[in-house]
Amino acid sequence: MKIKTVFILAALLFTSFFQAQNIEGSWKGELEFQGIKLPLILNIKKNGSVYSSTMDSPKQGAKDIPVDKTDFISNELSFEQKMLGATYKGKLTNGKIEGIFSQNGMQLPLTFTPNTGNGSAVNRPQTPKPPFTYHTEDITFQNPVDKNTLAGTIAQPENFDKNKPILILITGSGTQNRDEELFEHKPFAVIADDFAKKGIATLRLDDRGIGGSSKGSENDTTYNFATDINTAVDYLVSKGYKNIGLLGHSEGGMIAPMVATMNSKVTFLVLMAGPGTPIDQLLIQQNERAGKLAGQSDLQIIQNEKINSEIYRFIKNYSGNNYDKDLKDFLTKNFAGQLGENAIQNIQKQTSSPWFRYFIKFNPDQYLSKIKIPVLAVNGSLDFQVPPKENLEAIGQSLKKPAIPVLKPKNCPG
Repeated sequence: MKIKTVFILAALLFTSFFQAQNIEGSWKGELEFQGIKLPLILNIKKNGSVYSSTMDSPKQGAKDIPVDKTDFISNELSFEQKMLGATYKGKLTNGKIEGIFSQNGMQLPLTFTPNTGNGSAVNRPQTPKPPFTYHTEDITFQNPVDKNTLAGTIAQPENFDKNKPILILITGSGTQNRDEELFEHKPFAVIADDFAKKGIATLRLDDRGIGGSSKGSENDTTYNFATDINTAVDYLVSKGYKNIGLLGHSEGGMIAPMVATMNSKVTFLVLMAGPGTPIDQLLIQQNERAGKLAGQSDLQIIQNEKINSEIYRFIKNYSGNNYDKDLKDFLTKNFAGQLGENAIQNIQKQTSSPWFRYFIKFNPDQYLSKIKIPVLAVNGSLDFQVPPKENLEAIGQSLKKPAIPVLKPKNCPG
């Protein structure tokens, strides 16, 4: 699940460094976390005695990311990226730099070697390529609530019977295109291709602000995204489709039950790595498991859990009128001695958005307990972001509850 959490992956996407006996030039390395490998390229320059560097992340299309501070002293390379709260130290030996990348208590080995090529090519043989054995149609429509335009693709077998299932695919958190593309992998394109070959149609959409969809508001929350999917259901109804299901991944697994309570035309749900426990509890679990995977000590994990719990509690219970100022005061008063100014600024920046404030207050049970249509919930057994046992059990318990009224959430919480 791509839930915004302990800010680890965001850091992995952006960090780096370098320098050597002749350390100027281009260096390549690879960070690995939970099976994800991120090639990194560091470009080092020297002006007199001063080093500077920029970073490329080829899989993400990111280029020339600035590194705040780069030093090379006694064959030791060090760097600092202040916005990420990240550091690196490595020793140049036998033409390679071996060291440790650190951020917010997490430590990962990172080795750099001279970059003599243009980076490794990404091989994605499962990505569907035309000509297709089924019909595809690019479509657009407008959300009448927020007035934003949405663009997507319908994929369906030839001579499709509109009484047969069609699923709207709902992406996870963060801005994603209709293929839910990440690291040049396109899981929604793969799913749509496989379904079409098996007689099932799909509609997949670009999120707000990417591909053919218009940009939303900086105040958008998960609820706003749910109105997009609700509009997509109405669009398919207007085109004569009778058996409309929702397939939600990650945050999309939150959105699907929300929409099913809004729109009686939804006939079934598929939840992929969808949360079942309250989101603040889920993030605590994520942080704990991420810490263990990163080799943190039990004491570090306990300390981080206490800090995160207090921050989430503040956000959930906040009822004042100057959120940004009050959050900064809260963080400075309670955690200045533990986190440092840069870490506090990062936390403030990443938890102040209306999206996060809505997200941290979200309890999936509020909607899942209202669902009375068929639901298939699947979670990966090795998923540390949405632990399968706890969340599948919580989803099952919610679905068995008697129906209760659903209160329409505010568009901008707090």
